[in-house]
Amino acid sequence: MTTAQARTLGGRRRNGALAAVRGRLQQLLAFASLIVIYVFFAIASPYFPTYDNFVSILYSTVVIGTLAVGTTFVIISAGIDLSIGTGMALCAVMSGVFLVNAGLPLPLGVLLTLLFGGFMGLVNGVNIALLRIPPFIATLAMMLVAEGLALVVSDSTPIYFTEVSGYADISTGRLVPGVDIPNAVLVLVVVAVVAGVLLTKSVLGRYTYSIGSNEEATELSGIDVRRWKITIYTFAGLFTGLAGVLISARLGSAQPATGMGYELQAIAAVVIGGTSLSGGKGSILGTLIGALIISVLNNGLQIMSIPQEWQNVILGCVILLAVYTDRARRGDSR
Repeated sequence: MTTAQARTLGGRRRNGALAAVRGRLQQLLAFASLIVIYVFFAIASPYFPTYDNFVSILYSTVVIGTLAVGTTFVIISAGIDLSIGTGMALCAVMSGVFLVNAGLPLPLGVLLTLLFGGFMGLVNGVNIALLRIPPFIATLAMMLVAEGLALVVSDSTPIYFTEVSGYADISTGRLVPGVDIPNAVLVLVVVAVVAGVLLTKSVLGRYTYSIGSNEEATELSGIDVRRWKITIYTFAGLFTGLAGVLISARLGSAQPATGMGYELQAIAAVVIGGTSLSGGKGSILGTLIGALIISVLNNGLQIMSIPQEWQNVILGCVILLAVYTDRARRGDSR
């Protein structure tokens, strides 16, 4: 190895170490913000720091958190997915079709719903990777398609799961005896751990970071970027399907009009948690912290009887602050 090569390698290692430190600092900053917000609402209202309300916050984090975990992979790869909200509603409707209309067994119906979510992700990935449609446009089109199909398939009426034994327990049941934590929270924890391991320890995670950091260099190194983009979007689609199961199990019905706005909150959770919209950086832990921040904000503002329109204003300001912080940290002043 020549002296110049050694210097280059040493510089890359130092840059990688600095990036890791900055990522940890971003997670600590997000976590500190979560604590500050929680303490503020605890002081502002005696109804906020109760155990029941704490469980309610965790429960309300489940759907947004599940969508955000899948979206983390997409955004790290320098992509975006606007279809996860209406896609979740369509998956909820499809779970009703499989379990109620077709009368399939519970495990098979849930599995098919997850695979349907993966299929929507596959379509997004093909449109983006093979047809070269920009992610914003491709997923915006899928958002509209999913919204329309949810209404068409359900005939614009809710599908109720009252006759499907055990379906509601997926979300509202208590798996651990003596612990008043809904099953949906445990599901979120499990999928977050699995996603975190895949993101940090697997080939999928390594290529996700690589594509987001420098897609051209990744392709020149011999990696089939198009195939891995399709894989990333398909994998993220599985979380959309899971979110559809969780929200329909929680409501006891598949509401075809449910879903609008969830994509914005999920993307916000990812950004607040430190994932860069430019790609190449992010973590599942940070995303969960971001999802909790949104849930704590929504819960605390509701307890304080803040009007919904002002809740949206505050959440929008928080998103702007998170994006500005990310740009400032990267030294991007353009």
